[in-house]
Amino acid sequence: MRHGLSGNRLSRNRSLRKATLRDMAKSIFLQERICTTSAKAKEARKLIEKLITLGKKDSLAARRRAFEILCDHAEVSKLFTDIAPRFKARNGGYTRIIPYKQRAGDNAELAFLELTEKTRNIVTNQKRSKEEAKAEDANAVSEAETKPVAPIHSKADVKTKPKAAAKPKVAPKLFQRKAGGE
Repeated sequence: MRHGLSGNRLSRNRSLRKATLRDMAKSIFLQERICTTSAKAKEARKLIEKLITLGKKDSLAARRRAFEILCDHAEVSKLFTDIAPRFKARNGGYTRIIPYKQRAGDNAELAFLELTEKTRNIVTNQKRSKEEAKAEDANAVSEAETKPVAPIHSKADVKTKPKAAAKPKVAPKLFQRKAGGE
C-alpha cells in the first residue's frame, strides 16, 4: 500500500536525490531559468519555494537553514539580498513550470523551470528582424570602442628563461646492441 508516501524518488537514493535538487536550486538562483525533465522540475520547485520563503525572513537562523541546504555562502547571500526581496509582496508561487518538448533520446518530457520575478527577459528560439540585429551589432561595436585597451608589452618587458642545453637521447638498455656481435 502507498500510505504516507509523497514525492518522486527520481530513480536515485536519498543522498543523490538531495544533491540533484540542491544543484538545481543553485542553478535557478544563478540563471533564473533551467530546462529539465518535468518530474525533476516538480520536485525542485518544492525546495526552491521553501528556500525563497526562508529568504524572506532574513534572520541568522534562516540563513543557517538555507546554508544547510545550499552549502554555498555566495548562493545564500544572493538568495537573501537579491532573490527573496523580489517576492516580498507574494505569498507563494515563486516559480513556474513551462512544458517544452519531448527529449530525443528517451522521449522524456522536458520543461522550463523559472522564477516568476526575473531581473532580465529570457528569450529563446525567436528570430530577430534585420533592423534589430543591426542595432545590436552597432551597440556592440560602440561598446567595444569605449572599453580601455590593455597596454601591449614589448619583448624587453617579458622575462624569459635561458634554454637548457639539449641532452643527447640515449636508447634504453633493452634495445642497445651488445659489443662483440652476439
